[in-house]
Amino acid sequence: MTIKTRITEEFGIQYPIMSAPMGPFYTTELAIATSEAGGLGVISHATLMGKNSIEDFKAQLNYVVEHTDKPFGFNVRTARVQTDHKILLRKIPEWRDEDPRLKEQLIYGLTSAGGPRKAAAMWQKKAPDMYHFHVGPALWLVDKIVESGCDGIVSTGIEGGGHQSYENISTLVLTQQVAMKYPEKLLVTCGGYASPEGIAAGLAMGADAVAMGTRFIASKESEFHQNYKDLIPPATARDTVLTTGGFGPIRLLKNKYAIKHGEVISKQEKINQEHQFTMEEYLEDLHHYEIVYTEGDVENGAIPVGQTAGMIDEIKHVDDIITHFTKEAEKKLKNVCSRIT
Repeated sequence: MTIKTRITEEFGIQYPIMSAPMGPFYTTELAIATSEAGGLGVISHATLMGKNSIEDFKAQLNYVVEHTDKPFGFNVRTARVQTDHKILLRKIPEWRDEDPRLKEQLIYGLTSAGGPRKAAAMWQKKAPDMYHFHVGPALWLVDKIVESGCDGIVSTGIEGGGHQSYENISTLVLTQQVAMKYPEKLLVTCGGYASPEGIAAGLAMGADAVAMGTRFIASKESEFHQNYKDLIPPATARDTVLTTGGFGPIRLLKNKYAIKHGEVISKQEKINQEHQFTMEEYLEDLHHYEIVYTEGDVENGAIPVGQTAGMIDEIKHVDDIITHFTKEAEKKLKNVCSRIT
């Protein structure tokens, strides 16, 4: 027995668990491990310095299909400052058409950090067989996702690590809102999940799958530096802070960089900052993220981590996480159902 949802059935995966994309870092090995374990692996929109992000993205796709024959997905950030996204939106359907393996396996495209309309319009024509989801951090933004014609929604709350929204809505509230208003839409819930209890709760609220980031950073297979991974098990839920990142608010583990970076600036201040940023300033900020990922500098670097760090006590294999979480979530859901008379 295993849990079946609309996503497990339509995507052809065994378990209703996804790895969350975590750009600008690579999650290629993590995506392979997740898909191989029966979930859905998602490669990130990696933008490390010194790399051609378009060629790099294509190389990641090729690497995945060489190492697994399972379905997988990808993320493209469509923010104003993410200048390569228009090229990627156009290129990815072309790459799928050129490679039968990609056509078969690359089934899920997730856009985020910007608007979904251009991707939806393009992919509905160029890749109608690929599911297009967009991240929605508030119900009024989910309304826009639905209007654009996306196949599904990733409801992401403020508890999660990495880039967040100015909306400050919790995953618990948001997921219920989306499930109630758009029951016909495929729904992934993300932000605040790192336990079997969370998987059971997300599915019980009406989600078709649960995506996890921090829990998968703290896995044997993820590409994150060991120094980065080792910070997660001893951390508590109070050890993160919201500050301002490249696209708006970002949740980081508290360290010298995060504290020095200060509180979240307003949305208008962020827009003004984007207009005034020089390329040198942008690259300097990006450098603080890279030195954690590549060099393990956990004092001077930015460390995206969710509040779920307080629920993680060990670094585990991806297969163990997925199979254990699903098995225990099944038990919890059956236990609840057994009490209904």
